[in-house]
Amino acid sequence: MLRLEARSAPSRAWSLGSPLLALAITVLIGVALFALLGKDPVKGLAVFFWEPIKSAYALGELMVKATPLLLIALGLAVCFRSNVWNIGAEGQFVMGAIAAGGVALLADAQTGRWIWLAVLVAGVFGGMVWAGLVALLRDRFNANEILVSLMLVYVAEMVLSYLVYGPWKDPAGYNFPQTRTFEAVTKIPRLMSGSRVTVGLPLALLAAGGLWLFLFRFRAGFAQQVGGLAPAAARYAGFSSRRALWLALLVSGGAAGAAGALEVAGPIGQLTPYVPAGYGFAAIIVAFVGRLHPLGMVFSAVLMSMFYIGGELAQSRLGLPKSITGVFQGLLLFTLLACDTLIHYRVRLGRGGR
Repeated sequence: MLRLEARSAPSRAWSLGSPLLALAITVLIGVALFALLGKDPVKGLAVFFWEPIKSAYALGELMVKATPLLLIALGLAVCFRSNVWNIGAEGQFVMGAIAAGGVALLADAQTGRWIWLAVLVAGVFGGMVWAGLVALLRDRFNANEILVSLMLVYVAEMVLSYLVYGPWKDPAGYNFPQTRTFEAVTKIPRLMSGSRVTVGLPLALLAAGGLWLFLFRFRAGFAQQVGGLAPAAARYAGFSSRRALWLALLVSGGAAGAAGALEVAGPIGQLTPYVPAGYGFAAIIVAFVGRLHPLGMVFSAVLMSMFYIGGELAQSRLGLPKSITGVFQGLLLFTLLACDTLIHYRVRLGRGGR
């Protein structure tokens, strides 16, 4: 029988190269999948890896997708490094979008251009409040944050549906479940004309740099990581596990809320039932493919946005179902976990000891 035996010293080189190996295996499986579906594998790979980067406009759309993924992943990295398992970033993204949309709907044509900052701050606050509920239930009642954060995703989606089908529904919207289009002054400023890329992109990159400083240059970041790796050592050193819990979840929720605000006040321009795009779940893969490191997550966010755009193009050009995006995301995560397992364990043939 096959059994796993822990390696005495996992290879550092393979630990860093594991995401690249996982990507290569994902591509090979993708080629086989396209062939089984009767599609040209070359065209299939082209829509995923060439079309999203072949022009300036395509690169802009790639950055539009990568921005929310990077922001959410950065927040999740703080949680995961602290051993706090926030699986509900999608709900925090939605609540950030709702809070931002509520502020945007208060504006009119006479409102000053400063309102977009209030929209963004409202999004951050909305995400933090939603993540704060998880922290409160974990802190006061020792509730499992995985289950609580995941269940709150569906609550957030129900709140969004109630608002767009009810009190916030556009009376001139031909009965579609959506709010009115936000005023131009509430829109997140774009970096350049002719592109949908907003100031959210440089903000996300600044956040990545800020996270690097926090994790590797500040005592508070060190305390967060020690609490995740060795809770007993953290308590002995005087680091507060309670503070670490609240900080991790509030930072994560605020980042997801900011992503929600940038999305609805940027490319979308209104609230609809389709605001939940799965970014909160996909960002979990982004975080782990990026090895919970800010620089790694920048590249993995770009890769994941290629999967999103490639999946959309595969529907229109190859006639493949929408689920192809999720298939590639799942393959990447599965192959990464498999590679990581083989890095830390070797496969042995024979009976395992008792």
